[in-house]
Amino acid sequence: MLKYFGAKIALAASILAAAQPLTVQSASESDRLEKLERAVEQLQKRNAELEAEVRILKRQGVAETGQKTKTKVTDDGKTYVEKSVVDEKPPIYVQQRGSELKLVLGGFIQINAEGGDAFAFNGNFGETAIKDRFRLRRARINLTGDFAEQFDFKMEGDFANSDGLSNNRLAFEATDIWINWHQFAAAQIKAGQYKAPFGLEQLTPDTILYTIERSLPTNAITPERQIGVELWGKPLTSIWPEQKDLLTYHAGIFNGNGRNISVNDNNEFMYVGRLELQPFNVKIFGQNSFLKLGGDALWSRDAAGTNISTAGNLLVNFDGSLSPFTLPSADERAGWSVDAWLEIGPFDLIGEYLQEHVEGRTVNGVGPTFSNFTTDGFYVTGAYFLLPKKLQAVVQWQYLNPGQKGNDGIYSILGGLNYYIRGDDLKVMVNYIHTWSDFRQANSQFGEDQFDEVLGRLQLMF
Repeated sequence: MLKYFGAKIALAASILAAAQPLTVQSASESDRLEKLERAVEQLQKRNAELEAEVRILKRQGVAETGQKTKTKVTDDGKTYVEKSVVDEKPPIYVQQRGSELKLVLGGFIQINAEGGDAFAFNGNFGETAIKDRFRLRRARINLTGDFAEQFDFKMEGDFANSDGLSNNRLAFEATDIWINWHQFAAAQIKAGQYKAPFGLEQLTPDTILYTIERSLPTNAITPERQIGVELWGKPLTSIWPEQKDLLTYHAGIFNGNGRNISVNDNNEFMYVGRLELQPFNVKIFGQNSFLKLGGDALWSRDAAGTNISTAGNLLVNFDGSLSPFTLPSADERAGWSVDAWLEIGPFDLIGEYLQEHVEGRTVNGVGPTFSNFTTDGFYVTGAYFLLPKKLQAVVQWQYLNPGQKGNDGIYSILGGLNYYIRGDDLKVMVNYIHTWSDFRQANSQFGEDQFDEVLGRLQLMF
């Protein structure tokens, strides 16, 4: 094919070379123009012949590779050109029905293997012990999108939920369903069902956690997903764009009785607030580094029958094990937490302290049927990449004091490895957790007070 383009260039050069002496030899201007016009006509004719030959060669090449072609015609008013175009198979895509600027389909799958004293760290021992098992931990699919009118949204459901179902059967259940108005970065309004802004570890997506499961204090104290509305934003976005992430605030009002519940438990609401500060996000020794600080507050009045530990276990049973805390009578509760996350290149250090006070109250002449208590706990997590962006070692120390019986604290220490096959999109995780119970140590009649478990996970995001 190249020889035809070479011939084309040589022809043009020869014509121009032949035409150049005309400026000297021609007796008149009209003779010179006539000769130039004939030269141009010859050039156009030869150019058309070469283009025809090139089209034939292209079609032959496509035929040899077995690719389909189609003809693309363009007309700019002066010329008429035909192009042979490869008809490639389009990639998989989502066609939106509305006027969204963007519509993204995604999701993830997490498959667990749980052995030993499975979930003992979460208070599942004694009468609430869990048998060894393979488990579909999460299987979620979601749609996110944006509108030109400054609205974005998310719809997500989980095929592996078993909350509230008989015989521990799996079923599809909504997780996040919300709409967010982001016209002003400093004052956005979000409404729907999503995680109430309380707790660093709870708000960190499941797919990027360094441990397979969240800590016991996080599960016991944070409110997890709720239905409500909040005002949130980054107030420095417009006035100091370079430091827009320096400060973020959240202030929300929620029903307070958990997710996927169509009614409020009473005429009261849960009030939740969070403030985040990022003092720096820079490079140290040429590696990405940051420090994040946060603080949360919560206040709620709940009716009898409300589960106040929607993400995990809080109620201390007779043998020191834990189970979800469903209120036997109305309460008033207030909680708070502080957290920090430091990252310097391959090293991460994360810590959080949480506390909640639960106090019974009288409603319609009915007094409380449980004693007031204060629950508090903390965790500290350290992580380091042994192989950059591939193999990560993790350690964690956690503690929860349920505050309902004498010496009812539960401690755990965790060691783990994360192997990132393709970042968080495809990774394998293994955790070993050793747990011991103060209550069972002080009451030996209930049996073992120390427990060991191994958790494994395969995660795929799409």
